[in-house]
Amino acid sequence: MPLLRFIALLSCLLSFAALGQDYPSRPIRLIVPQAPGSASDTIARIVAGGLAKELGQQIVVDNRPGGALTIGMELISKATPDGYTLGYAPVGALAISPNMVKKLPYNVLTDFQPIAQIANNQMLLAAAPSTPFKTVREVIDYAKRNPGKLFYASSGNGTPGQVAMEMFKMMSGTRITHVPYKGGAAGIADLMAGQVQLMMESLNSATPHARAGRIRPFGVSGPKRSPVLPDVPTIAEAGVPGYSATTWNGMVAPVGVPRSIVARLNAALNDTLRSPPVRKRFATLGAEPVGGTPEQFAALIRSEYKKWGDVIRRANARIE
Repeated sequence: MPLLRFIALLSCLLSFAALGQDYPSRPIRLIVPQAPGSASDTIARIVAGGLAKELGQQIVVDNRPGGALTIGMELISKATPDGYTLGYAPVGALAISPNMVKKLPYNVLTDFQPIAQIANNQMLLAAAPSTPFKTVREVIDYAKRNPGKLFYASSGNGTPGQVAMEMFKMMSGTRITHVPYKGGAAGIADLMAGQVQLMMESLNSATPHARAGRIRPFGVSGPKRSPVLPDVPTIAEAGVPGYSATTWNGMVAPVGVPRSIVARLNAALNDTLRSPPVRKRFATLGAEPVGGTPEQFAALIRSEYKKWGDVIRRANARIE
């Protein structure tokens, strides 16, 4: 009997190895839990094009927005773990929504197999041009003198812009009222019109308006200045020491994908992120390609899940 069990185990291992060598033999579906044309969708399609060249198979982008990113993520978690269904997973899906939605049909820490991080990005804290503010410090001083009288827009409840502003409020000791919109474009439009005074929005969406003078940029949210707006300081530099709130994204698969396939995908994704055409397109979006190992991406997910969970609990933020 021990010999039979050994033969069965060896046969299983050999079949997994063969599966990895043959993979992929047909097109791969990449589920994006956000709408076509969104910032996430843009990056996902850039990566899909490069990954298709590396793997020699078509990568079909399948947009499944809705449910605070949970509809697409549920589809990924319940897919057959054979490497033919992958997921594009932004910070909102892996670290923010899971801390704000009461009941999820999956566990982000156990039901997904990280492949690799794709990119880091930043947000921009900006003000309406009709406001008198010129610096982050002036915003903080006014907000402290006038608690609750400033209004900030976000692209919706549970978005990176909302939780980043909630952390800004906590670290600066201010009270600023949240006004959620259905998408960043609507929030930016009201910011330009002066209906709200502040907004924290992705660099990809906000930079064209900042360069045109339609909004007033104060600070970028990450630990270093962005090359797309090099004259804009970080929020930490500008008045909130230690502040850092990056947006990031990565590729995941349903848990249970064979190691050989995970390794193949990881290598192909890293090669994609090193390619000059992909890096050039990322640069136009203010995105920094990252890559790395599955283990590094898993560690990022765990740390960011805890970080934003703490902020969300303190802010008592919820998605009903």
